[in-house]
Amino acid sequence: MFLSLPTLTVLFPLVSLAGLFYLASMEENFPQGCTSTASLCFYSLLLPITIPVYVFFHLWTWMGIKLFRHN
Repeated sequence: MFLSLPTLTVLFPLVSLAGLFYLASMEENFPQGCTSTASLCFYSLLLPITIPVYVFFHLWTWMGIKLFRHN
């Protein structure tokens, strides 16, 4: 069974946020330990930020193409 795009759009950030809260509760040096790229904590902070930025710039590019094509 494949999940639809709107379901994944809502589900993925919620799962990432749940993972972030789990890491924050389990790791004793949470804010200081997230600076190394070898840490899983670093990527749990990076993913929730990267996905909305990617979606924004993807839509920005799509709107630019639509406006350029119709003018």
